[in-house]
Amino acid sequence: MRIVLLFTLLFFVHVLLHAQTLTGKVVKIADGDTFTILLNNHQKKRIRLHGVDCPEKGQDFGNVAKEYISNLIAGKSVTILTTKKDRYGRTVAIVKVDTTNVNESLLRAGLAWHYKQYDNTQHWAELEHQAKSHHRKIWSMQNPTPPWQWRKQKKASKNS
Repeated sequence: MRIVLLFTLLFFVHVLLHAQTLTGKVVKIADGDTFTILLNNHQKKRIRLHGVDCPEKGQDFGNVAKEYISNLIAGKSVTILTTKKDRYGRTVAIVKVDTTNVNESLLRAGLAWHYKQYDNTQHWAELEHQAKSHHRKIWSMQNPTPPWQWRKQKKASKNS
């Protein structure tokens, strides 16, 4: 348990040392885990939520996840704690609106997978586990397909 806490602490120290905090108004929702903010300098920035992966458009609960995040942040001022840039140039971030952690809210609601390939926060794994055990949203399905597998299958079917 101490090792897990140590690694979690080291992760957050790393994030804080390399992170930048920005504030902006949400002007566009792309899907459950990606949106655009307008910064005070009128620059637009695409944001991808760190450590979570929501169902894609066309996938079960994809529209529900988009609607959920829209209700939570659309048109509102959010604070983002950047963690990195992804390969598509999006800013990957932990996002807060008022006192709500958006990343955690999606996990708690059962509308996102904890993307363990990119995040090892134990608390987030527990939020996913709680959503599973209460059969919330995506976890109400018998065998939900994680978005990364769904994208891979879709790409493979295009190439064949």
